[in-house]
Amino acid sequence: MSPEAWTWILVLLTFGLYLYIGWWARVRDTAGFYVAGRGVPPIANGAATAADWMSAASFISMAGLISFLGYDGAVYLMGWTGGYVLLALLLAPYLRKYGKYTVPDFIGDRYYSNMARAVAAIATIFISLTYVAGQMRGVGIVFSRYLGVDIAVGVLVGMAIVAFFAVLGGMKGITWTQVAQYTVLIIAYLITAAAISNLLTGNPVPMLALTFTDIAERLSQIQVELGLKEYIAPFQNFTMLQVLTITLALMAGTAGLPHVIIRFYTVPKASDARWSAGWALLFIALLYTTAPAVAVFAKYNLINSLHGKPIAEVRQVDWVEKWERTGLLRLEDKDGDGRVELRRDPGANEIVIDRDIIVLSTPEVARLAPFVIGLVAAGGLAAALSTAAGLLLAMSSAVSHDLYYRIFRPNATEGQRLLVGRIMIFLAILVAGYFGINPPGFVAEVVAFAFGLAAASLFPAIFLGIFDRRMNREGAIAGILTGLVFTAVMIVLMRSPRILGTPEPIVESFLGINAQGIGVVGMILHFIVAYVVSRMTAEPPREIQDLVDQIRVPRGSGAATAHD
Repeated sequence: MSPEAWTWILVLLTFGLYLYIGWWARVRDTAGFYVAGRGVPPIANGAATAADWMSAASFISMAGLISFLGYDGAVYLMGWTGGYVLLALLLAPYLRKYGKYTVPDFIGDRYYSNMARAVAAIATIFISLTYVAGQMRGVGIVFSRYLGVDIAVGVLVGMAIVAFFAVLGGMKGITWTQVAQYTVLIIAYLITAAAISNLLTGNPVPMLALTFTDIAERLSQIQVELGLKEYIAPFQNFTMLQVLTITLALMAGTAGLPHVIIRFYTVPKASDARWSAGWALLFIALLYTTAPAVAVFAKYNLINSLHGKPIAEVRQVDWVEKWERTGLLRLEDKDGDGRVELRRDPGANEIVIDRDIIVLSTPEVARLAPFVIGLVAAGGLAAALSTAAGLLLAMSSAVSHDLYYRIFRPNATEGQRLLVGRIMIFLAILVAGYFGINPPGFVAEVVAFAFGLAAASLFPAIFLGIFDRRMNREGAIAGILTGLVFTAVMIVLMRSPRILGTPEPIVESFLGINAQGIGVVGMILHFIVAYVVSRMTAEPPREIQDLVDQIRVPRGSGAATAHD
């Protein structure tokens, strides 16, 4: 059976499973819609959290980033994983103990201010929107490559699937669908990694093969011979300061991502939040400890398959012809010698490999079974759809719960709130789909910096709300606005060629810190401004200070707070 046939079969089977779960998990009240009725078992919430967090960027792009950045690509592993540890240890159990529905809910009540709630809701929408557009685009690309349909059609199919289980089931439907999606994506990733590991090293365990063989050294030597940067040497692409700031920005940003945080509201009690954090860390580690090995194996295999080969011979290879059609692989015999060669100079380089094909092309390059190729396509779709669903719910909740119900219509009935929640998630899907089909340059550019914006705005506000009983409304609002505005402005200035169309960046860097790490500076400014302003203004009401003390009590969980 051909790879395309296997892909159709596996994609249809998995989509059918998602639709069935969406119908089975449909809800009729707001508690089910926003927090899955707070009845999700810790292990299931751990799997859903892992799927929510491991987006198309983790499944498709992370190994590619490491492949092309070498040692410096470890910033993504350290940043994203370290951020999850921050979230699990510092924030998740306390937020669950507070017993609310969303991140703006916590900030609005903790800082006794609808202004703070509105600012947090707007920050949530902005961060989630920049992130979700890339997910929907990823769905379209996977459909286009593996099933031969137009990218726009692929995005529309993805929108329809997400709309069905998210509108009907809200958080409950999304949670159980994400459990299934995690299963699909991790099986696809591990099978592919084990197969290529065994093919190149004779060891089917990728982590062991990378550690106990010399394949990384061989790849590094090949790159040096080709005039490329040494693969296993540090600070080839980033300075030491940039490695530090990017890692910290990714850590704090991950801990402040609203769609990940709200997952911890779905378990019965605070201790379950800790257990689900532990399960999620285990599930995430399976992919994140495999990705560096896949990066080395795939790049080594690609170079050996293409470099120095006659272009006519290479183009007769089935997978080369398919990937060239997508534009993610480009071959050009620039010197007319009949062969294609990988070179450091972009003007002389004859093989251009997009980092996104490192994972997606591996089954074909390694000549794995057609079944595995279909499985990778299903895994890539599962990764993109699971994160998109979580982001859409975060945006919907920010509008329907935090703005509509908590600020504008506090007397809204249960039915009205549920209806508005479903309408908002449907509208959010339409917006995400539009940007997926028509990705403006600035969205693609800003997606990578959603972490910086989250690090500078939401993470410090949540952290101070839990651990500083003296932090007040004035300090929180001033801190959020300072961090958000500074980081957004600096990103626009540093990326002005893509965002504003200028010939050169208006600002190259800030004290040597690039756009990916600038969120750390925004976070530091947030902490300083919030502290100074809070100490210069009136302290919070006594009941708020008592509430902060109560949140940090280590045992037990308060009952879910009524929203009336």
